Amino acid sequence: MILSNFHTHTTYCDGKHSPEEMVLSAIDNGMHALGFSTHSYTSRDLTYCIRKERIKEYQEEINALKEKYKDNIRIYCGSELDVISDMDRSGFDYFLGAVHYIDIDGKLLTVDGSGKEQKEDADKYFGGDMLSYAEAYYEMTKKIANMPEVGFIAHFDLVTKFNENYELFDEKDPRYIKAWQDAALHLIKMGIPFEINTGAIPRGARQTPYPRREIADFIVENGGNFIMTSDCHHKDRLLCAFEEADKIYEGIEVLDFEDFIK
Repeated sequence: MILSNFHTHTTYCDGKHSPEEMVLSAIDNGMHALGFSTHSYTSRDLTYCIRKERIKEYQEEINALKEKYKDNIRIYCGSELDVISDMDRSGFDYFLGAVHYIDIDGKLLTVDGSGKEQKEDADKYFGGDMLSYAEAYYEMTKKIANMPEVGFIAHFDLVTKFNENYELFDEKDPRYIKAWQDAALHLIKMGIPFEINTGAIPRGARQTPYPRREIADFIVENGGNFIMTSDCHHKDRLLCAFEEADKIYEGIEVLDFEDFIK
């Protein structure tokens, strides 16, 4: 089982615990590496991102923890970089590329708020067509390719967060399949890993990780690869569902992200 996590949130954004609390939990869990990935600042939505005036403080605290616990664990200072972010990229060890919104003529539609919100936005902006909503989401994901600093791709099929049992749309529909396949092929060209993300499980949104197994198989078959993260917002969930994920993705090699950032 992987004993590292590079998708970690703290009280600097929407996490529940301080960086040091997360580090101490990681050490208790026998982890060899921990990467912090605060939600990147974006002036267009301050709901859950780090505030601009706290970025330097965040970097200084993570770097201090690197030194303090260097004999126990390797620590990295990263950020979850949304495609709409206008944050200064300096001072970070790595970035993960993410999409949390659909941009409709300057109006941001939040993808991971709730299924109800997704349905309401689809009704208002897509004539009630959830497949068009999903297609627009995957068009946004392609923009991750415009961020060369990104080290891995976060929750590729986040649009399905509230659709595990196809409550909102049919993921077997040819339109949906074409949308995610086109986006996957576009991002595979970046030569960076996608993540297996267990984060929605402890928060009760899903019982399985992102992406679906058929998407993971397609990515591997077309030259892509994976790391595993917990998208952790709580100190007790740093390795949440990693053992279960190992079984779900049996046969898919999971890489160590440290190999990409050393």
